[in-house]
Amino acid sequence: MITHVVVFWLDKPYGENRDQLLAAAKELGDIPGCENFRTGAPVPSTRGVVDDSFAVAISMDFADQATADAYQSHPDHLKFVNESVKPFVKRFVVYDFGIA
Repeated sequence: MITHVVVFWLDKPYGENRDQLLAAAKELGDIPGCENFRTGAPVPSTRGVVDDSFAVAISMDFADQATADAYQSHPDHLKFVNESVKPFVKRFVVYDFGIA
C-alpha cells in the first residue's frame, strides 16, 4: 500500500482560494483506486513541532505503485492540477510512503 500526502500553501486571496481548492480536491476521492481519501485545513496549534502554516492538505492510499501511477495521469487529477493548483497554489509538498 502507498499513502500519498500533498500539502498546499496558497496565494491570496487566501480564504477564497482555500475554499475553491478544498471543493475541487474533494472530487479526487472519486478517481478509481483512490482509497481512504481525506482533505482538510490545518488544525491551529501552539505546539512548536506542528507546522500549521499550510492552507490545505490531502491524503489518500493506493493498493500499489501501478494504481498510484494511474491516478497521476487520470483526467480528473490533471484537471485539478491545471484548474485548481496552478492558478492558486504558491507552493506544495508531496510525501509518498509505503508500509514498512
